[in-house]
Formats: sequence, structure tokens, C-alpha cells
Amino acid sequence: MDDSTKVLLQRLMRRIPTQMLKATLDKWGRLTAAQRKCLDFTQSKWTLTQKLLADCEENKLTMKHITELEMIYVIENPNQGLWCTFKLMDPEDDAHCLELTQFKEQFKSHLSELIRHVSIKIKKHTDEAVWIRIAWGESFSRPNHLKPTYVVHYLQTPYVFVSGLKSKLKPLLSQALTLSTRHQAIKDANLSGRKLTAIRDLLMKQYQQVFPTKYPRPLSEKNQTVSNMHIEKEQAEAAANRHQMAGEAFGEGVLPQLQSAVYQLETKFRDPTNKTMTAREEPFKCVVKFSSTNLLESFRNCASSGIASTPVTPLLSSIPSKGRNYFVIKDNAPAPSSQMHQTHN
Repeated sequence: MDDSTKVLLQRLMRRIPTQMLKATLDKWGRLTAAQRKCLDFTQSKWTLTQKLLADCEENKLTMKHITELEMIYVIENPNQGLWCTFKLMDPEDDAHCLELTQFKEQFKSHLSELIRHVSIKIKKHTDEAVWIRIAWGESFSRPNHLKPTYVVHYLQTPYVFVSGLKSKLKPLLSQALTLSTRHQAIKDANLSGRKLTAIRDLLMKQYQQVFPTKYPRPLSEKNQTVSNMHIEKEQAEAAANRHQMAGEAFGEGVLPQLQSAVYQLETKFRDPTNKTMTAREEPFKCVVKFSSTNLLESFRNCASSGIASTPVTPLLSSIPSKGRNYFVIKDNAPAPSSQMHQTHN
């Protein structure tokens, strides 16, 4: 193995937790049964790495084989890094007929025409997701496998999830994707997060949604003595109404674990006590960011418990309804009120 291949394997060994290493190597299948049996997973990571390097040298494995191991680990552990979402636009008439073999051939062909030095590996996962690993090179340099771009696309859907993409390479990837999926354009979906499964479930509505209804849900009976039936009934109805509206805004059951939402304000500053700022003609700009281990769950609990007012403001309910967590808020001209609108990158 050359030096760059050894470095990639060493970095990969540091990334993979020891408790996952055996299963990952078994799925890889590049070691012999005897070599796998000789691996002692109670040893230190450094010792295991040296043994694995020696085995790979003995088997004459190349960069191609080590990137296979990396893809196995990343596919099995997708909630790492920062994932950005793009949406394919204006499909051609036969876009829905696209098959995996056609997509693979066309994507590799188109991207290789756009950039000379590039390494592309495509693998289909069991959940029908097409995973693409791209190592980019420069005009006179080989592909850098230490900083790959990962792309996930579900065929027959307009959504593409990307991680590790440099801005200067975005036009190349966008063109290759639109051509190979038979679409006319691609745009930023303004949704990003560190959990691929969360943003995927949010966009594809793979969670329990609640639809508005004019008929309230029946309240469960209570086996306790109520001192004031009217007050108790009014409180119960209000609580049930809040729960219903919170569910309509964010969904029921387990929600996608979105971790942040960003609102960029470009509005007129309004404060009669601060004439200097209010008199400014240019808009007042600031950024508001909400963060949580499960942002949608937090918002839903605030609404259902009464901490936040209901019905839920579109500023928050637009996250699941529009599948976005980045918004720009601007003033309507010439009216003084504000609106949300989609940004274009």
C-alpha cells in the first residue's frame, strides 16, 4: 500500500469505535478467516491498527478497498458531519423511469467530463438510498481521499443530501446530478443538520403527522373527585386544544431529531425610544438560532404545555411543513409587516 492509503486506513481505524470494529470488518470481507480470527479486539487501537495494516499489505489491498471499508462505516453510521439538502427541479418526462444502473453510468460519465481527476464510488443501501463517495482532485493532482464528499439520493425523489462539499465544487456536482437524474435544475432546500436520518424523515414526511380537524378529540375520563366541574372541564378542554394544535404543527409520536433552526432578520428597526436606530434607512440585520437535541420535540412540548401560545406561529410551524430550518425574514414593501420567504443561493 502507498502512504496515502495507509494514512486513510489509520484515520478510519481511529473513527470506528472498537465495539463496532469486528462487525464492520466482517461486512467488509477483505480479510481472510484466519486473519479475522487473529485480531484481538481487547488490544489497544494502535495495536489493532498495526495488525490490520500488516494484513492489508499481505493481501495487496489498494485505496479502492480501503474506501469500501469507509463507505460501509459511514452508511451504517450516517448521523455524522454536517448534511445539507438540495432539491431537484423540473423533471423530464422520463425522470421517473430512471434505474440505478443508468444513474450510476450517467453520473460517473458526466462528472468525469467536468473534472479530470476524480474518484467516484456508488453503492445502494438496503433502504433504497444511493450512496456516492467522491474524492476530488485538482488540475495536476490525484483525488484527495482524505476529504471526500458524500452524496445520498433516493431515486424517484427530488431530494439530495450532501456532506463535505466545498463551495467551489458545488456547480460541478449540481450539473452532474441534474443531468444524470434527468432534471433541469437543482436548488438549495435550506435544510441542514448533523443527523441525516432526521432531515430525511422531515423532508419525506416519515413521521406521524396530525391533520387539522374541526371535531375535538374525546377526553379520557378521570376517576378522581372534581371539586369544580366547570373549571376542570374548561382546563381540560384548553389542554386538549393545545395538544391538538401542537400536534398539527409539529406531528405526533417520535419526531425527527432536528437540532437547530436559523432565522436571518433583515427588517426595519422599530423602537420609538431609539430614534437613531429607527431612523436608519437600511434594514436591521441579525441572526436568531434555536438549538436543542430535538428541536421539534421542544417546540411541541412548549405549545402543548402552554409555555408558548397557540395556534403555533408560522415562524416555527414552517419547519416541518416546509421541510426547512433556514429562513430569511424581510419587510414587505411598502407595508411595515414582515414575511418569510425562501432564500436563493
